[in-house]
Amino acid sequence: MSDVVLVDVRERVATVTLNRPEARNALNADLRRELPRAVTACDERDDVDVIILTGADPAFCAGLDLKELGQRAGQASTTDTVTRTPVPPTVKPLIGAINGVAITGGFELALNCDFLIASERARFADTHARVGIQPGWGLTVLLAEAVGVRRARQMSATSNFIDAETALAWGLVNHVVPHDELLPFCRQLGADIASSDQAAVRRIVQTYDEGSLVTNGDWWELENRVSRDWMQQGGGRDVEQRRAAVMARGREQAG
Repeated sequence: MSDVVLVDVRERVATVTLNRPEARNALNADLRRELPRAVTACDERDDVDVIILTGADPAFCAGLDLKELGQRAGQASTTDTVTRTPVPPTVKPLIGAINGVAITGGFELALNCDFLIASERARFADTHARVGIQPGWGLTVLLAEAVGVRRARQMSATSNFIDAETALAWGLVNHVVPHDELLPFCRQLGADIASSDQAAVRRIVQTYDEGSLVTNGDWWELENRVSRDWMQQGGGRDVEQRRAAVMARGREQAG
């Protein structure tokens, strides 16, 4: 594994770290090549149930490496591959741990995660228009889905930054935590996910993904069909045995 991406696996949770801190983890050719490989490798590991994606401080990701792109303008490279997303789709949940700025392509990278947890230092901006380029990794779809079309239009048209608390209020991130608690918090969420039935987790996440591609009415039918198929294929056989554990956990979390 190249040192531009670090991978750490603990207790069924893999942490994938963008590791170009001197360049605020800007996506150069090496990082664009190695990141998908690292995520796919974690997704295929038998000892991993959840993947966390983060950046080496002080940034999550400053987007494409514009300095490199400027130096190579007009030059084709055998190391570059045009992809629809910055990371491949995963079977296992992908948590974005946003430790600093997530800008333009880095913002798109964050949006391609299943959900986001932000450090108090996180900042988000879509600067495609200010740079003079167009988004190509799903920003106009995923940002509108996360914060609503009007707020998404505002972010893209102004290129203004929003802070972590605004991102929380707008529904872009699920939680804002103190910076030093970001990875421990995400790892605890990972442990919570890993403690569930993994076949069920992955099928539910897949249903969300499939449902986002159809209309609302079709989404209801999709879920109904998946549920019927799941039970016909033997799903739910251990429900009664697990019920007591679920109830005990609920009482514990209720305090």
